[in-house]
Amino acid sequence: MSLYYWVQIYLYLLKKIVQLLLFLIAYPIIIGVSLLPHFILYRIADFLYLVLYKLIGYRTEVVRKNLNLSFPEKSQEELKIIERAFYRHLCDIFIEMLKALTVTKKQVLKRYQFNNLEIINQHLRKNRGVVLVCGHYSSWEAMLSIGYHLDGKGYAVYAPLSNKYFERLVVKSRAKHLIYLGSRFDVLQDIEMHQKNNISYIYGLAADQSPMPKPKSYWRSFMGVEVPVFTGAERMARRFDLPIVFADINRVKRGYYTLDISLITDKPKETKENEITDIFTETLEAQIRKDPSQYFWTHNRFKHMDKNPKLVSQSE
Repeated sequence: MSLYYWVQIYLYLLKKIVQLLLFLIAYPIIIGVSLLPHFILYRIADFLYLVLYKLIGYRTEVVRKNLNLSFPEKSQEELKIIERAFYRHLCDIFIEMLKALTVTKKQVLKRYQFNNLEIINQHLRKNRGVVLVCGHYSSWEAMLSIGYHLDGKGYAVYAPLSNKYFERLVVKSRAKHLIYLGSRFDVLQDIEMHQKNNISYIYGLAADQSPMPKPKSYWRSFMGVEVPVFTGAERMARRFDLPIVFADINRVKRGYYTLDISLITDKPKETKENEITDIFTETLEAQIRKDPSQYFWTHNRFKHMDKNPKLVSQSE
């Protein structure tokens, strides 16, 4: 065997050892914090706000760029108010993600209220899966307890973590609340298997990612900016003829959320290409404009705006 082969084995083992050590060091701290009561956790969130926003200025350039592009009609004072409220919300979400590792059934049922779930359950009872889409808005952790209200099973599409020790921790914490985490690389074959076995799942995913531009990418306006948009949820619904619904998640007060379900379509194969994506994008926009502070502005959502084929062809 070549030296290159042994070097690769060494690097692989070294990586696994480092990941294990990081997990062993971080695990007791993470769980210790997660077990704290909510009122103490939100005091920690207040401190994080001062550190991340006031002291470090975490990704403030990206946030300000996004807000200026999305709300050109607002004054700088108005945008500053949104910015401050967003960072407070961001720190709360981080703390709630930690709390999700140990939160109890009683706590999630108390804090997360679902409305219009019959839109989903009527299909699940007929062994028909449903696609549920939302944006990176408010608290997607609020979806944690939906499994308690379903006449089927919950399946959340996610990007696997590189550290398998932390991944097992997250997967186990979600399974406790009747939510199965499925890799985005496996979801299509999983749906095929579920349909063959007449098992009804709701497939939840955040559908407002910023995909890499490709020759056949779908470009459209989002918050007034032309960008490539994610069409995976629509393609999934049309391929397997699954109803698709939108989850309107909103913060009622600190740590409490409502989730209102609305139907996009229960006949996806009868829709035009990109029609479902358009409805989702417009619905998400309306949600964001009602309270911009709850959207995930630290994500560089408009990073590909300059790669628009129309702009490139015009410049040539």
